[in-house]
This record gives sequence, structure tokens and C-alpha cells, in this order.
Amino acid sequence: MSGIKKSITELVGHTPLLELTNYEKKNNLEAEIVVKLEYYNPNQSVKDRIALAMIEDAEKKGLLKPGYTIVETTSGNTGIGLAAIAATKGYRFKVYIQDQVSIERFKVIQAFGGETIKLGDEPVVAKVLAETGGDFVAAIKELEEKVLSKQKNIFFVNQVANPANPEVHKNTTGPEIWEDTEGKVDILVASVGTGGTISGAGAFLKSKNPDIKIVAIQPGPNSLPSVENPTPPDITGVHSFFGIPAERIPSTMDLNIYDEAFEVETYQAYEAARAVAKSDGILIGTSSGAAIYVATQLAKRPENKGKRIVAVLPDTGLRYLSTGLFE
Repeated sequence: MSGIKKSITELVGHTPLLELTNYEKKNNLEAEIVVKLEYYNPNQSVKDRIALAMIEDAEKKGLLKPGYTIVETTSGNTGIGLAAIAATKGYRFKVYIQDQVSIERFKVIQAFGGETIKLGDEPVVAKVLAETGGDFVAAIKELEEKVLSKQKNIFFVNQVANPANPEVHKNTTGPEIWEDTEGKVDILVASVGTGGTISGAGAFLKSKNPDIKIVAIQPGPNSLPSVENPTPPDITGVHSFFGIPAERIPSTMDLNIYDEAFEVETYQAYEAARAVAKSDGILIGTSSGAAIYVATQLAKRPENKGKRIVAVLPDTGLRYLSTGLFE
């Protein structure tokens, strides 16, 4: 009976590492690419880690009590993780979700009993996004101050400012990578949404070996809204952190942790995700595709010959079947 779990909360973390041996051969790479498959979490994304950590941290601090509703804003995966944990713990859950994400995200959250509201349907948020050119951090602050602060018996998770976010990656993701590689890791690659993964895991790995290089990913210029191209195809959940005003950067992103900022265009992330599905049989999303693309470019550099590059792959490609990712 000891092998039988009692809650999905016991299934979070301890995701496997996989070397992309076929992909390496096909691309004639002389560095090793190892990926951390976060879709092995119970709800198929890295965000299960922070969902559990932020909820249990709030419970310990008395910020979340029986009968409360958990509220969050998200591009999808955090909402899914929170909806599942809320269900198993008996809380109601309401999420303000970005309009353009795949329909699968809405349906999964609703399947767990969560309430979904498109960010564009909330007037306060829509106004800020329009005025700031899509400043998600500013929109969340406005939502909190003018809408959520007036509601009773809720806990606003606020992943972009919640210290439990990077902390759980420092306590779990980083140590898992270190232990499973037996300390033999040269480069860590991760995309930046809230920045929690790279900040936490990066901090732990740097504490074990300061020479480990941390590479953070943000969207390329052609994958960001502009006057000429207001709605470009984006890399879901990946946001800019370099070259933008400090107030637009989540406090969960440690700007001192990374050694290199790497820009990826959406089409490059798509191509990498498609390629690795056919070479190594793993189905991943766009942010994971971005991590594969960056790891590949790093592997091609002469100075990285013989090194081990670990790339964090945030979620499953099953959340993108209604998009053009695999077409």
C-alpha cells in the first residue's frame, strides 16, 4: 500500500530527464542536449509545481481559508494547475485568462470546475492592455487594485509577484536536475514567463557550481506586438524581460541570475517542437520548442563541444492541437 498515493499533490515534481539522442545525431551536434520533461507532472506542465507551492504557502500563512475562492491571472498552465489543486483541496477557483491562448486551456480549467474569464472581457484589464501595448504586469496590478481588492473571501495568487514561485524551483527543480545529472551540467536553458523557473532552478545550480551558465529565453522582435503587426503568432507563456522598463518585469524574475538572454521567434519554436516530435517521440508546446531551439544553437557553438545542456520543457503539445503548431 505504501506505493499508493492519496492525492495528486503527491505526484508533483520528480520529472525525468531525457537525452535527445536521435535529435543530436540528426543535427550533427557535438554537445549533449538533455531535456527535463515537465509534462510528467499530474496536469502536464511545470506550473503544477508553483500551483501547489503557492496554495500551500497561503494556507500556512492564513491567507487562504476554507470557503475561500482562489483567483489568478494566467496564460493557461498556471490556471490549470491551480484548478486541479483547488479541486482536490475543496476550494472554488476563478481565473482571468489571456484571450488568445488555445481553447484546450479553457476547457481543461472548466473540467476541473474552475470559472474562466477572458482578460479582454474585464473592462479594467482591457483598458490597461490597450493603453500600454499589452503590459501584462500593469494590467494585473490594475485588476488587483480596482476589482479584486473589493471582493471578500478570496485569495489572489499573483504568480508574478509571489515568492513561493521561484522558491519551489529552488527547492525542487534545481535539486532534481543536479541529482539526476550527478552534478554534471554545464548549461541550463529555460524560457521566461514569470521567471520563476530560471530564477529558482538557476539559483540552486549556481550555488552548487558557479560556473554553470544560465540562458534565459524571451520572444524575438517579430513575435511581439507592434504597430505594423499588432497580433503576431506568439510563444504562449513566454514574455520579454530584457530591454524593457523595469516595472514591466515580474518581481519573480531575478535579473542577476542569467548569463545570456536569447531571443527566439515563434516560427523557430514551432520548427523545433515539430522536429523533436518526429525524431525522439516527445510532444511538446511552443515554449518547449523555444528551449529546444536555443539548446540547439548553443550546442553548435565550438566552445560547447562535449558539454551537457539541460533544457526545461514546460508543457505538453496536447494543449496546442487546436493551434497551428503541428500543421
